[in-house]
Amino acid sequence: MLAIARIAFRAIRRNILRSALTMLGIIVGISAVIVGVSMGTGAKAEVEKQIASMGNNLLIIFSGNFSRGGVRGGFGMQPSLTERDYDALRHEVSGLTGVSPEVRTSVQVAAGNQNTQVGVWGVSADYVMIRSWRFQSGENFTDADVRGASKVCLLGKTTAESLFGEGVDPVGQVIRVSNVPFTVVGWLAPKGANAFGQDQDDLVLMPYTSAMKRLSGDTKFRAFSAQMESADVLDDVTNQITAVLRQLHQITPDKDDDFMVRSQQDISEFANANNRVMTILIGAFAGISLVVGGIGIMNIMLVSVTERTREIGIRLAVGARARDVMRQFLIEAVLLSAAGGCLGIAAGFWLAPLLTRFAGFPTLISTTSVVLAFTVSAVIGVIFGFFPALKAANLDPIDALRYE
Repeated sequence: MLAIARIAFRAIRRNILRSALTMLGIIVGISAVIVGVSMGTGAKAEVEKQIASMGNNLLIIFSGNFSRGGVRGGFGMQPSLTERDYDALRHEVSGLTGVSPEVRTSVQVAAGNQNTQVGVWGVSADYVMIRSWRFQSGENFTDADVRGASKVCLLGKTTAESLFGEGVDPVGQVIRVSNVPFTVVGWLAPKGANAFGQDQDDLVLMPYTSAMKRLSGDTKFRAFSAQMESADVLDDVTNQITAVLRQLHQITPDKDDDFMVRSQQDISEFANANNRVMTILIGAFAGISLVVGGIGIMNIMLVSVTERTREIGIRLAVGARARDVMRQFLIEAVLLSAAGGCLGIAAGFWLAPLLTRFAGFPTLISTTSVVLAFTVSAVIGVIFGFFPALKAANLDPIDALRYE
């Protein structure tokens, strides 16, 4: 076997330029596989990191998901959550460590001669714990602030920089939210973008009672955020929430819920859907490149069989068996494909960091993708090298010796 491998290697080396051009399709395909898989893996890791930044063991209860007159609506189409629902979830659902309603509006916020359009979130005092917010300075508002609809708020890093400049502590400052003065009691540590690309630091948090009474005028909520004791109680807590809200909303068994309960896992799967599509598309293009490369290997091996017909005839005449000839040409095809695979892997390792550096796209090369790429390249050599090897093995020694 070793002698056959040496003969195959010498045959490849004799036509080094042709061999290099033959490997090009495999190199492109394998590098595309490496880069594509690394993009999908990197994007998934980034999404999971961003989802984790939303909080631990998080549940979100959305209003909506109603059907009326043949028309079906989703989240936010019909606010259906009330303060009574909020109180019931806090006191009747076991397995929750915190619940917060959410009132969202976008208003003009000003401080001194600076102003900016910012998303204002009205929440409970549990919200910063539920969403794992840390403080750079200051502290959270209290339940007493919520009950009294106090004019206090928390600022995200981006909003604080827009109003007061970079690195300036806003705690104790007064800002005007839609011309209503609010005192900043807490400065939130930065979180960056969420799984949908939105800046989580460009916001103002305040007691939901203050937002409803002084800004939005809402009487219902579009969503609740809740934190479970652990991921193990997800199904039980979801069933409890569903039962409580269906009872409060007087939803009969034949009617659909007018709310939706979603976990972090649901949000992660939704956010990763586009990444999966992208990975599949890149994989499809890489597969086409590999097939083209395999056809190139088969074509060159057929040419090689034709060029070396007399050599094959001599080997058969002096006692070589047909399977030895077949093995020789099959090994040549596998060597070409495997060498192309190794070069493609090296190109993938070089291209993936470049993609991150210049395009800002997260990439993460996994051992699985490397093993997969090399295996695919070797298999392509076997598949596309089999027919030329079979043709060489089936040559008649007398006809081969006569070939010019």
